[in-house]
Amino acid sequence: MNLDQGILFALFFAVFALLVWGRWRYDVIAFSALIVGVLLGVVPSGTAFDGFGHPAVVIIALVLVVSRGLAASGAVELITGALVDKDRSVSTHVGIMSTVSAALSAVMNNVAALALLMPVDMQAARRAKRSPALTLMPLSFASILGGMVTLIGTPPNIVIATFREGALGEPYRMLDFAPVGLAVSVAGVLFVALVGWRLIPVDRTKRDRAAELANLDDYIAEARVAESSSLVGTRVRDLDGQAEDSDINVLGLVRRGKRLPGYARREEIRADDLLVIEGAPAAIETFVGATGLEFLGAEASGGLLGAHLAMMEVVVPQDARLAGRSAYSLRLMSRYGTTLLGVSRQGKKFRDRVRHLEIQPGDVLLLVGRSEQLPDVARRLGLLPLAERGLEVAQRDKAWLAVGVFATAVLLASFGIVYLPIALAACVASYVGLGIVPLSRIYTAVEWPVIVLLASLIPLGGALEQSGGTQLIAQSIVDLTAGASPAIVLTVLMVITMTLSDLLNNVATALIAAPIGVQVAEQIGAHPDPFLMGVAVAASCAFLTPIGHKNNTLILGPGGYKFGDYWRMGLPLEILVIAVAVPTILWFWPI
Repeated sequence: MNLDQGILFALFFAVFALLVWGRWRYDVIAFSALIVGVLLGVVPSGTAFDGFGHPAVVIIALVLVVSRGLAASGAVELITGALVDKDRSVSTHVGIMSTVSAALSAVMNNVAALALLMPVDMQAARRAKRSPALTLMPLSFASILGGMVTLIGTPPNIVIATFREGALGEPYRMLDFAPVGLAVSVAGVLFVALVGWRLIPVDRTKRDRAAELANLDDYIAEARVAESSSLVGTRVRDLDGQAEDSDINVLGLVRRGKRLPGYARREEIRADDLLVIEGAPAAIETFVGATGLEFLGAEASGGLLGAHLAMMEVVVPQDARLAGRSAYSLRLMSRYGTTLLGVSRQGKKFRDRVRHLEIQPGDVLLLVGRSEQLPDVARRLGLLPLAERGLEVAQRDKAWLAVGVFATAVLLASFGIVYLPIALAACVASYVGLGIVPLSRIYTAVEWPVIVLLASLIPLGGALEQSGGTQLIAQSIVDLTAGASPAIVLTVLMVITMTLSDLLNNVATALIAAPIGVQVAEQIGAHPDPFLMGVAVAASCAFLTPIGHKNNTLILGPGGYKFGDYWRMGLPLEILVIAVAVPTILWFWPI
């Protein structure tokens, strides 16, 4: 091992360790590693930012915008409208939802597909009076499986396709992944529908963690403003500091027996006004005493919502603005007019100074705000509502138009008439021109952390390959399987890749494993295609942990799952995937 290889291995090890630790966001870690690599001379400075113009990066960004357009047009709503039926058995419901999830994931980003179907699934669970824990994990796994069917279904396929172009001179086409991906998806969906959901721990299936969050233990109190009170002449928003110190929420103002709209934050406080306060009894008493108000009494929190206020349950994705921050640091009330009332994390409720709690991906939040503003606040913060929404499905008349434009782009790319990035770019431009995706939403539709991650790791991966580092890893795999058949070598490569994917981002896994797969093929005298296909399948199969794939993180809070719950259904599913994928790969892509 030479010096450059040692430095690059150390950098990748540091990236792996930091990604598993999860203290910092993955894009920050990858970009920092790239800069360190340039400063240490192992990544040429002239190619450091070539990743941002890489076709894989462009395709992933465009697919995300197209996914937003399909959702905004109401095209997905046409499919999901008939899915909720409380009289269906769990197996039937899981089978239907998983099939739809896998089908949607084949043609749009699988995270977007889950985000659209999760509220539908939770509504079905509530109507059937069963825990969403029974069905959310199968739904997530099915969305991951469906992404394997097409080139644009999941980022690892895009990475593998563009890597093949550099290695063999020609990329994979749109449907080259279909024979293997379809076989794996069908087997996987059948498994989660018939067997998998039964493996979820019983205690998770007895309770609805997200619904429990609405059962607040705090109280609502009304405190009268005396004529001698120092609050007379101030505005409601001026109380933010004192409210924060006392750990209460000022929810509004009552004047002459009438509740003023919303939080009345700009309203000037007058004598005899009533302040509506929410908090623990001791906190309310502290605030009333500190401000010289007159305590009138408290009532159970069932009276929380006035005519103009509403509650919304939301889940926090990895790239949400709130992730890694607190409501207090984001100034949720002053900036957005919204209060964070509760947080549920893996089934545990937080009520003690939740505004100071650092929010994590997968948390379920209970927000209170003006009913007409809450959907927009959730969108601006990147949060996903856990109830069916009418946020972006108002253009139902354009649903089939959106589908037609997208289908045309896919067909042109599939038959090689138009280069895939150009076809997708034309689709995005058409969506903007037709008003399906507003111009202001294009940039918000793109997951920039994923883009930065991929663009940062591409030069690092290229440097590792150029230094001979991937050849060293490949040689180790060949030595480990000395004398074994190519099928065994392929299986070992897939197991190693799956293990990485369960701990790392699947894009990072594909970038690292793809050159190793090609090197392994060269060293045993085999064609690279079956090994690249094996990497594509394995990199997408992150079923053992909630951190390996964003979809698994999204369901963590709403399902009330624990970290160790995933492997119960995920391990047999990964074994099934390998059992189906290896012979299918060797049949369609001979050694």
